[in-house]
Amino acid sequence: MATVFSRILSGEIPAYRVAESDTCFAFLDINPVARGHTLVVPKQETDYIFDLEDVLLADLFSLCRRTAKAIGEVVPCARVGVTVIGLEVPHAHVHLIPINAIGDMDFKSPKKQFSPEEFEVLAQKIRNAVPSA
Repeated sequence: MATVFSRILSGEIPAYRVAESDTCFAFLDINPVARGHTLVVPKQETDYIFDLEDVLLADLFSLCRRTAKAIGEVVPCARVGVTVIGLEVPHAHVHLIPINAIGDMDFKSPKKQFSPEEFEVLAQKIRNAVPSA
């Protein structure tokens, strides 16, 4: 059975996409811990991030870097934090979260609420800021 991320990639489930490469894609988390919280996912359905082949892992983090730079330009923050938890969806993924303090990456904190229009405007701004590979 396809993961939710594979279903997003196929277009079966809508998403606020912000970046894509030949092997990976990035989209806004719909249950964000911060404005601009983005997920970066390989197109290949692999459960554990460290099971990815070296080239794909490098591609994943290359897209993470470019996407994080764009998020940092669009969302005021001290840094864009990076975390890989890997338990909530059986498909490797990286969380990019704009932060000003370490507590900003607390996944137990209440999730932020945004309208579809707010998500789309933010996604467009990030898309426009993503540097070329």
